[in-house]
Amino acid sequence: MTGPRILFVADAGPKVGGGHVMRSLTLARALEAKGASFAFLAPPAVSALLEAFAPDVARLPAAATDPQALGASMIPQLFDAFVFDHYRLTYADQRGVAGARPTLVIDDLADRPLSADLILDSGIARRATDYEGLHDGARLLLGPAYAPVRPEFAGLRERALARRGLPVQRVLVSMGLTDVGGVTSRVVERLRPKVGDFAFDIVLGAEAPSLSGLTRVARRDPRLQIHVDSQEMARLTLAADIGVGAAGSSLWERCVLGLPSVVVVLAENQRPAAQALAEQGAVLAVDAEADNFDAQMDRALMRLLTDADLRRSLAAASAQVCDGRGAERVADVFLRLVAERTPA
Repeated sequence: MTGPRILFVADAGPKVGGGHVMRSLTLARALEAKGASFAFLAPPAVSALLEAFAPDVARLPAAATDPQALGASMIPQLFDAFVFDHYRLTYADQRGVAGARPTLVIDDLADRPLSADLILDSGIARRATDYEGLHDGARLLLGPAYAPVRPEFAGLRERALARRGLPVQRVLVSMGLTDVGGVTSRVVERLRPKVGDFAFDIVLGAEAPSLSGLTRVARRDPRLQIHVDSQEMARLTLAADIGVGAAGSSLWERCVLGLPSVVVVLAENQRPAAQALAEQGAVLAVDAEADNFDAQMDRALMRLLTDADLRRSLAAASAQVCDGRGAERVADVFLRLVAERTPA
């Protein structure tokens, strides 16, 4: 007997970034490892990410990412279950696509009704009460224990934690594939005068606004290595001694490997997790929209660069937040639900 067929509906683009697709892809691979098959609904922005990171993945072409176009392009009878990672889809949109079939919604906002049997929200500050009145009896999978992190991070966890606390020699800058507002260039320019001969690994998407400028800088500054659409994030995170990164889904990757980091809030929905982790002593947090962003960043960077005790404490606290096995946990729960709901 073949496993269930699952369709992923994820959003992507310059304004929303690529994190929806990347975490959905991680969950899809975990489901596949347990016997399911999957495909992605693929408007152009989603298709471009899949082409770069998972060209083997089955796709259903779609014209656009707006809810009307997505709904019109569906072939729901081909699938047994659905995963939505798309903030602009409402309860009616989700129900219109999935009907009564088992449905998992990946969310960070808790700001609208959801048509879901399972709701996954990996935010560290999220509580069940945040979703009261927003679902019809869905099971809630809340917190970083359920964060979809690629398995290679968990595989490197022991090695990474063993080397934390070493002197700083390598810095990872990873502000998200879409590089919202060219923030990567802003961060690198704050760092370059402060880090001596340290090496930089700078991760960007192929369409990132900062890419052309930083490529020119890298020709003059041999410390900078530019990684475009990198398939090696786990290795780069392992090799780094400190990091500067966005407060999106890659935040959990850095926690799994205990990388002492400055976390930059790029969107309102990222703020609760960044603040909660900062209060726990797991990260240093700064806000990209703050009037004094440059001063905030300078202070955080100098603390991270000069205080070895701080780096060790950040590494230990962040590693306690997430172990990198969330995708496997979510896949187990979802597949049990699908089995229960599928006629014998």
